[in-house]
Amino acid sequence: MLFVPADSERKLAKSVESEADVLILDLEDSVADSRKAGARGSAAAFIGAQAATLASRLFVRINQLDTALAMDDLAVVVIRGLAGILLPKIRSAADIVHLGHCLDVLEARAGIVPGTIRIVPVATETPQAILGMQSFSTPLPRLAGLTWGAEDLSTAVCAVSNREEDGADSPLYTLANSLCLCAAAAAGVPAIDTLHADFRDAAGLEAACRVSRRRGFRGRIAIHPDQVATINAAYSPTEAELAHARRIVDAFAAQPEAGTLSIDGQMVDKPHLTQAVRTLGLAA
Repeated sequence: MLFVPADSERKLAKSVESEADVLILDLEDSVADSRKAGARGSAAAFIGAQAATLASRLFVRINQLDTALAMDDLAVVVIRGLAGILLPKIRSAADIVHLGHCLDVLEARAGIVPGTIRIVPVATETPQAILGMQSFSTPLPRLAGLTWGAEDLSTAVCAVSNREEDGADSPLYTLANSLCLCAAAAAGVPAIDTLHADFRDAAGLEAACRVSRRRGFRGRIAIHPDQVATINAAYSPTEAELAHARRIVDAFAAQPEAGTLSIDGQMVDKPHLTQAVRTLGLAA
């Protein structure tokens, strides 16, 4: 999911060439208050112009929901071609429900099929959100995924940094990462990892992505176009993983009543079959 500042005509134009699965037209942190009105117009114009070719990929990050800015954002950008909203600084799943009600009205106004526009919240940017992550314990209408963030959470708790002196994540942010994974699984949606701030550090990004994928994340936020190829490769199954998954699926298909089987010298059971099917699904 690639962030694109909505007030930059140059970056908007360049984003069309990106291989990111989602383009997030940003109206929040990357846009100064004095430029937000113009950015809304630019985002809407871009969505309208690209609706035919990029409709399933166009999201907008609006401003915080409990501000007038958010309502102003939604009034302009909810048009045909908008696929979703990235919602920052939530407090609980109740904010998803609230935004959903707003979208019900705005979709009707725009002649959009009800429920079309999806929501991905940044689920850990406030202390209230951390304390309320259990609110994602069941599926929610419109929810398409969960991501998390550390920078705004650091500010909220008055932390000097979100890292320890050795560079490791501080415990609060390790917790936020884990809660995002669990909440996404409980809600039945993909978990999307947070950004890798040093966009020039391709090796560090690749290493972080591989750790992230092993833990269960299905993708990552990108803040620069050069990060997209690394992210796409890191979260895609390797040929060896696909071959192993096919062997598991084929073996259980040949012996549908078996509870456990031996594959490549290891015992596998139904959870391994579930994971194998999921791996093949990612490749498809």
